[in-house]
Amino acid sequence: MRISANFDGGNIEVINIDKHDDIQLAIKPDFGGEFYQWFNFRLEGAVGQTYTMHINNAGTASYPKGWQDYQAVASYDRQQWFRVPTSYQDGKLTIEVELDCEAIQIAYFAPYSYERHLDLISEVQLHPSVSLEHLGLTLDGRDMTLLKIGDGDEDKKNIWITARQHPGETMAEWLVEGLLSQLLDGDNPTSKSLLDKANFYVVPNMNPDGSVRGHLRTNAVGTNLNREWQTPSLEKSPEVYYVVNKMKETGVDLFYDVHGDEGLPYVFLAGCEGVPNYTDKMAQLQNKFVSSLQLASADFQTQYGYDKDEPGKANLTVGSNWVANTFKCLSNTLEMPFKDNANLSDPFVGWSPERSIYLGEASLLAMLAVVDDL
Repeated sequence: MRISANFDGGNIEVINIDKHDDIQLAIKPDFGGEFYQWFNFRLEGAVGQTYTMHINNAGTASYPKGWQDYQAVASYDRQQWFRVPTSYQDGKLTIEVELDCEAIQIAYFAPYSYERHLDLISEVQLHPSVSLEHLGLTLDGRDMTLLKIGDGDEDKKNIWITARQHPGETMAEWLVEGLLSQLLDGDNPTSKSLLDKANFYVVPNMNPDGSVRGHLRTNAVGTNLNREWQTPSLEKSPEVYYVVNKMKETGVDLFYDVHGDEGLPYVFLAGCEGVPNYTDKMAQLQNKFVSSLQLASADFQTQYGYDKDEPGKANLTVGSNWVANTFKCLSNTLEMPFKDNANLSDPFVGWSPERSIYLGEASLLAMLAVVDDL
């Protein structure tokens, strides 16, 4: 029996592995120690044997409520992910697996590897409507790549999409993969109509360093990128710095920042009603976008979500708020669950890469509904 996490996005500390029914583990914090919840490791053992693993520091993780009704994901082939029996009690997260093969990977949510990220960029560049722009380097020296989709016509609207400011929220890049697949499908009438009216600027992974390091929420130096948008710096948050400067160059008519929420078992939007520059037009666009997304995806709902900010009191260090206030445009943070979607539960897989991909496709329908009014 052995446990390892020495791979892209891996995260676990082995405390004691002497007993197969009492394995002691801990999650390693992000750099700086402020955040942790993401885990991703590989267990090797005997086929037919049941292994019981305890993550001892779960109770002091960033979002302890995220463990309630949560089930870890696992995969034998790293392609198909399913849920495994998981319980939370007395500050410990306990995961049980009976091995059908000699090795299994277990994670907080289905990983989206840096290698897959590079594959995604390489694949979409083959499309004649796509060009790549190197925005700069991260603090670990990785590329910040912008996908530009469209002909660059200045009369068209400019739609910006970002994902994985928080690297452990891998469902965000799964969504972007689905959105890009449909946007670049020449037989898709929704996409053809959108590209007639808008240019797209997409950053599939805003935080590649944190993703590779196995962080939950921060970049290489422990910075929460989604609190850096007012005053980004090359020293702490170059990822945001590059994107902000490019947005100022292109302008923004619609911003879609894609995330995952640890606690709430729902898909929902967090709008920007509290920014100082909020207008009646922005409110009308928000209402139309929300109602359109409800029609486009049965996974999306409006009953549960975050409380709206009071007028003029939104936190402008947050990406979607800063963009809304700066460009006076339709701007949203989309949240997906780490758990299951309580409205449409699937006990075997819960919320999954596949459902994230479908939501990406549905997002294009909501964008088409509002693009003429942007």
